[in-house]
Amino acid sequence: MKKTQHYIQGHWREGEGEGTIIHDSVTGEAFTSVSVEGLDIPSILNYGREVGNKALRKMTFQERGNMLKKLALYLTKRKEEFYELSYRTGATRVDSWIDIEGGFGNLFANASLRKLFPNQPFHVEGDPIDLSRGGRFMAHHILVPKRGVAVHINAFNFPVWGMLEKCAVNWMAGMPAVVLPAPQTAYLAEAVAKAMIESGILPEGALQIINGTAKNILDTVSSQDVVTFTGSASTGKILKAHPRLIEESVPFTMEADSLNAAILGKDAVPGTPEFDLFIKEVRKEMTVKCGQKCTAIRRIIVPENVLEDVQIALGQQLDKVTIGDPRLKEVRMGALVDKNQVESVKRQVAQIAKSADLVYGSMDSLNLTGADAEKGAFISPILLREDDPFNNDAAHITEAFGPVSTLMPYKTLDDAIELAHKGKGSLVSSIATFDDQIAREFTVEAATHHGRILVLNRENAKQSTGHGSPLPYLVHGGPGRAGGGEEMGGMRGIKHYMQRCAIQGSPTTISEITGIYQANAAYKEAEKHPFSYHWEDIQQGMSLKTHKRTLTDGDIVNFANLTWDHFYAHTDITSLEGSIFEQRTVHGYFILAAAAGLFVYPNKGPVAANYGLEECRFLKPLYHNDTVYVRLTCKEKIDRDQRGRELPAGVVKWFVEVFDQEDELAAIATILTLVQKKQNVFTEITEESLHQALAKLNEDSEPVWGSMSAQQMIEHLEYSYRIASGEIQDFDIVTPEKYIEKVAETLYQYEVMPRNYDFPLADKAKMSELKHPDLASAKAKLVEARDAYLAYFEEHPKATLKNAVFGELNKFEWYLLDRKHVNHHFTQFGLF
Repeated sequence: MKKTQHYIQGHWREGEGEGTIIHDSVTGEAFTSVSVEGLDIPSILNYGREVGNKALRKMTFQERGNMLKKLALYLTKRKEEFYELSYRTGATRVDSWIDIEGGFGNLFANASLRKLFPNQPFHVEGDPIDLSRGGRFMAHHILVPKRGVAVHINAFNFPVWGMLEKCAVNWMAGMPAVVLPAPQTAYLAEAVAKAMIESGILPEGALQIINGTAKNILDTVSSQDVVTFTGSASTGKILKAHPRLIEESVPFTMEADSLNAAILGKDAVPGTPEFDLFIKEVRKEMTVKCGQKCTAIRRIIVPENVLEDVQIALGQQLDKVTIGDPRLKEVRMGALVDKNQVESVKRQVAQIAKSADLVYGSMDSLNLTGADAEKGAFISPILLREDDPFNNDAAHITEAFGPVSTLMPYKTLDDAIELAHKGKGSLVSSIATFDDQIAREFTVEAATHHGRILVLNRENAKQSTGHGSPLPYLVHGGPGRAGGGEEMGGMRGIKHYMQRCAIQGSPTTISEITGIYQANAAYKEAEKHPFSYHWEDIQQGMSLKTHKRTLTDGDIVNFANLTWDHFYAHTDITSLEGSIFEQRTVHGYFILAAAAGLFVYPNKGPVAANYGLEECRFLKPLYHNDTVYVRLTCKEKIDRDQRGRELPAGVVKWFVEVFDQEDELAAIATILTLVQKKQNVFTEITEESLHQALAKLNEDSEPVWGSMSAQQMIEHLEYSYRIASGEIQDFDIVTPEKYIEKVAETLYQYEVMPRNYDFPLADKAKMSELKHPDLASAKAKLVEARDAYLAYFEEHPKATLKNAVFGELNKFEWYLLDRKHVNHHFTQFGLF
């Protein structure tokens, strides 16, 4: 029998001894075992700190984000092998989708957060703080990656999602992880971890995985580490009180199972969309993952006058749930994780049933499809009814971690809120109502006891992710019994793995530390206009002082007529008495427009477009005949992914200061521009570079990859040029229409073509047959064909011609393809 392995200190290895036997949840087959015996936990943690941390903390947020995106794409391609393994946990295809692709979704979501961080390894938080009247002493806050490891102790119910929702966040922050999946489903976490390690995408030490319960994992954690725990509230409390956590002040985040509640609003009576939505949502939350969700609905709180209606409707919905082998399409609910869990659920149900009635389901009889109740860990959905929820507390303090929920009545909304509070803190609560006043009152009064609140109604139902779905951009956690911690939450979650530090100094020093220009810092005079630099060459503090312009009465009148902005201060000088204005006043937006006229570089260059305006302040009025000049200074650079049919570009934030004739600051703004990045991947294909390369090629030249001869390569390029000149167009586009736009967009990227790609027109072009008597003749024909291509677009600059792979291309796109394609083949033969 195969053992589940651990990836530690750069190697896969097994624990010592026989270990704990793990059974298939559906068939009962013993197929693997888990052992953590013989593992040197202190060395594992130190390896993460010394190897993984060093690699990750040096990466920028953009690099970390792109790493996560690449990893998510890699795992998505291999998802089916994880689904096959997930069936052993008792999960259906839908259950597994939440765990597996939900986990990958966390990688994608956190990868996108890179756009909110600077292009550097640390983050600059909030606004600068002036600590002096003269503006020469200031402060800022930065966040840097902690120098430890993130220790994740996970639950059995989501072995993939539970691992990736945490790791995605600590990796984005620049910290490595040591993951401890629960032994019952560690084999699935192991499979995903193996794929991640095999991908080579993560730096070594970024991920270590101990598949099982290492009871001494907290004994040597340090103040630079972070510990997270997902599981039962009772276990969480024990871990939270570990002496080492207290001694070292180790951050500890706990996400515990809780008695989540769903409330039916008084307006949501039978026959309304909200009533139907409520019933379906409760049924879904009871049966998805066989109820083994920390966010599942455990308490169903409904108006007392519809208690019977809810019970009947919910019973009818539960009757539709087919239980059995999760591999079968018709099965809607699989098994619990193991037989021990079945017994645990039955004990908890018995505890609640001391005061509540069991009104649906059975603890003993089962009607299964394709499965054997004796072998698998199956249980029926169980609905209990507690008629006196204010005096009987079992349903508010006892959680049966399975397809179990308790129905209870309320009289007033205040009663419903009080019942929700009796769970003593939960991860999520929801209310089904179409009355926004009910929604407001419940949300405001219940928010103290819940980490998340969903208001479900007919308007959002089709797009709603549901009661039980934590989202990467939202905080996941809750107060009290739910653990008091927070996970995910977009940028909030990432900051949990970083150390916040207040820094003080002069604006010039703080600018250099943060990489963001601060007001009153020293300028770095640009040698040429800042807009003439590519994105890579622009530096924080790079500045330009413009020439001057006098603002006239005519400017003010013309701007008012052009914009229809006839505010009295600009157009009616007889109405200025009692106002803050002394004379005819220049429009604020004309000041911005005039400033742009002073600092904009008119020639075509790397600045591709105006991208927006972030802040704008008018600090003093400007009047007719005032004279202004502008200081344009690079404030910050933000990396940006290449999009669509655009050349790669980054965002530059420019600090604009408008001064008057007295050198007093009159206005400030932060404008954004898209600035193109340098193209330094490809050699430009000119007459000179082409002939120099061809001169190096001879009959004996061998390709670095592929099987073409030198002459075949030249004749292939000639054929491509004859397509580009319009001489050859009698072929079909082979790329499916739904993909053609994405494929065409790759022409704009500074990325080389893939090697060993089969030319789709190879048979038509008869590439295996040489058409010219020798290489010299082929070279001459290549030059001739290229000249014809250039001449065609010189004569027809607006024309488009089709390409078999990229579709219809215009003149510029043929230029991009020419550059990529020739570089591809000239590199193949070592000519470039």
